[in-house]
Amino acid sequence: MAKTTYNPKEVENTYYKLWEDRGYFELEGNKKIQKEGKNFALMMPPPNVTGYLHIGHALTFTLQDIMVRYKRMDGYRTLWQPGTDHAGIATQNVVEKRLLEQGIKKEEIGREAFLEKVWEWKEHSGDTIVKQLRHLGVSPAWSRERFTMDEGLKSAVKKAFVKLYEQGLIVRDNYMVNWCTHDGALSDIEVEYEEHNGHFYHMRYPLADGSGHIVVATTRPETYFGDTAVMVHPEDERYKELVGKKVKLPLIGKEIEIITDEHVDMEFGTGMVKVTPAHDPNDYEVGKRHDLEFVTVFNEGGVLNHHCGEFEGLERLGARSVIVEKLEKEGFIEKIEDHVHQVGHCYRCKNVVEPYISKQWFVKREAADAAIAKVNNKETTFFPAHWKNSYDAWMRELRDWCISRQLWWGHRIPVFYCNDCGAEFASEDEQPGRCEKCGSKNIFQDPDVLDTWFSSALWPFSTLGWGNEDSDKVEANDLERFYPNSLLITGFDILFFWVARMMMMGEQFQKELPFKDVYLHALVRDAEGRKMSKSLGNVIDPLDMVEEYSADALRFTLAVLAVQGRDIKLSEEKLIESRNFTNKLFNAANFLQLNVETFEDLANCEIKTPLGSYMNYRLQTAITETREFLDQYRFNDAATTLYRFLWGEFCDWGIELSKASKESIHELGSIFKEALKLLHPFMPFITENLYQRLSGTELNDAESIMVQSYPEAAEHAKIKDFETAIEAIVAVRRCKTLVDMANQKIEKALFKFNADVDFELIKPFIAKLGKVENVETTASKPENAVSDVSDNLEVFIPTDSIDMGPIIDRLNKQKEKLSKEVGKLEGMLGNENFVANAPEAVVAKNKEQLADAKSKLEKIEAELKAIG
Repeated sequence: MAKTTYNPKEVENTYYKLWEDRGYFELEGNKKIQKEGKNFALMMPPPNVTGYLHIGHALTFTLQDIMVRYKRMDGYRTLWQPGTDHAGIATQNVVEKRLLEQGIKKEEIGREAFLEKVWEWKEHSGDTIVKQLRHLGVSPAWSRERFTMDEGLKSAVKKAFVKLYEQGLIVRDNYMVNWCTHDGALSDIEVEYEEHNGHFYHMRYPLADGSGHIVVATTRPETYFGDTAVMVHPEDERYKELVGKKVKLPLIGKEIEIITDEHVDMEFGTGMVKVTPAHDPNDYEVGKRHDLEFVTVFNEGGVLNHHCGEFEGLERLGARSVIVEKLEKEGFIEKIEDHVHQVGHCYRCKNVVEPYISKQWFVKREAADAAIAKVNNKETTFFPAHWKNSYDAWMRELRDWCISRQLWWGHRIPVFYCNDCGAEFASEDEQPGRCEKCGSKNIFQDPDVLDTWFSSALWPFSTLGWGNEDSDKVEANDLERFYPNSLLITGFDILFFWVARMMMMGEQFQKELPFKDVYLHALVRDAEGRKMSKSLGNVIDPLDMVEEYSADALRFTLAVLAVQGRDIKLSEEKLIESRNFTNKLFNAANFLQLNVETFEDLANCEIKTPLGSYMNYRLQTAITETREFLDQYRFNDAATTLYRFLWGEFCDWGIELSKASKESIHELGSIFKEALKLLHPFMPFITENLYQRLSGTELNDAESIMVQSYPEAAEHAKIKDFETAIEAIVAVRRCKTLVDMANQKIEKALFKFNADVDFELIKPFIAKLGKVENVETTASKPENAVSDVSDNLEVFIPTDSIDMGPIIDRLNKQKEKLSKEVGKLEGMLGNENFVANAPEAVVAKNKEQLADAKSKLEKIEAELKAIG
């Protein structure tokens, strides 16, 4: 029985629980329709365990779910691997803040007790995003859900580290790193640069022989205590006589030498550059070339040390103004200029990042060489293709990857040191017990943890059992069946954070790149194209959108806007359109059930009627196009095809035409059910609801649409007659408006067709839907008739029995009024003074009004001409 309204809230939670409880999301969920040897694997980018669902997640997981549901219905054994990331810095920060609210510092309770607090938080609050994901209707294999610090994945991480360590691809050394005084070492891509309105401080350095001073400039005067040279270009004639001389550092009097180096730009500033090897990446290289002293002037917390004289104990940024004030007072400041420059910030805590020399663990860049070569050998395909160029450009500039982090939460580096013999060794054992070199029990583990992205880089194969074969979350042949993964879908913004590193690790340990295809989507922006931010107040919460519009409407909106390589402008208007689409589908089902209670699946329905054959022809075309677009990850084109067929062809015309062909309705119902299968990956809830209704079943005791076979295009006749019928109906309706009879039944309409058409077939449809008593053909225009011309036909309505006088009078009055309006506007816009002096918006508005008036006038004149 037809229902009056569709309430998504009634079905979404109920259906989702049934799907999950029945195991439809799991590897064997579609066992009845699986095809031999067909496997499909896709990895969920593990969201941070601290995270909440945002609109970027909604896009990623919607596109992934579309592909997974498509492949599952297409007979593939499908693995969509879910999980969450332990998010080292973010999680530690969350728990630290909670403790500080209780007046507790982590150092007071110690490492082990702190880690217990983190695990406790994780168990109670760490699955929020996983629960939220279910509201989107996503269908990953939840029984296999992993956490990047579960016992199995911890084993995989240790195995990977030890192997790279033994190959010499992981090393520990003093490097200049990006240092956050709160979170420790960061890799290059974890530093976010922001434009900063700062200053250039021009400082006077006295020559040691008392003969004068030189001037150098810096944006960070607090680091000058670490200067160990001043450099000039070797070809700079201005300073030839100064090379080799010494200058004194202001306030502390330390002497440093003037040297030459080609790094100096003679045209910039004074051409004299201070060298601070321990606090600047370029100076670091200069220091190594000239064997300069490396003087670190603050500790890991950013507090100035003894090298800074009276300023020892001050925090680096807070010390700046104090130091400058003293330099000015003592006459060491030449001038201070405003200066806009880029300043690096920690991507997590937004603290200003410092270049800092520290002993850290690194993955050597050579570890990526084979992966780079294989990408360039086209063993992975990027969508859109231009991201391959971005990958190449970044990899060409690749530097050693700093993987150690000064945190307590994370995978602890599996390296141990012997207090007795000084040996260093890596081990997969949790507690090795003895030194591998001397057998001493007096050993200790490295206190640092690994960069979160290290464990994430193993995700495409560690979740398949590599390094944790005994895990109850994997099956014995998972690597064979699902590696390489079929596809990765993620945001372009983590191409270098994550995708490139998975490429490197996958090739290292599997000798094969981890993905056949990589689809990188763009950003979701607001309706005006602005990036979403709390400060702008334009952040869209996907759960709010689900609540207001439904999960299906949000999913379809994101899909229809997902043009490859183009940012998505998400608007309320688009969401309303998608909600209206669900209502259109619901009303279509209601109409069908007014006439027939239940419908067979299309495979069991013999199509006999001409209208059924035509709608089946249009369905088969939609099937072909949808499959092609999905196989190319053209989500927007696939969604647009479905919208065009279901709304524009089936609902608007198939149902309308069936009013003249009641015998076709049971066929249209079967065609509609097949189209619901086609739409299901995009809109899972309403398609399930309508499929069950039209089948006369309830999901509680019936098989789901999600494990039905995805439609495949079948042979079909290309029936064109109904396209002519539709054109004729539209034309006669237009023509009736000329004689003010748009909604009235008329006695006769005559048609002149430009091509062969089965007139007897389409005649009843034109008569019924055009509201015409007699439909006839003609070879020429009859006397006394109004007409409408379209691409393939002309229609004529005789006017002998119609009083045309009032109609012509009305049109002439409209013509006169519009002609005056056009003349007035043309006069204003032809006046140079008006155009020059009027506000730009007023001129634009007048131009718009003129174009509109001219368009209306042309239509009136066309109607008068048609009347004759």
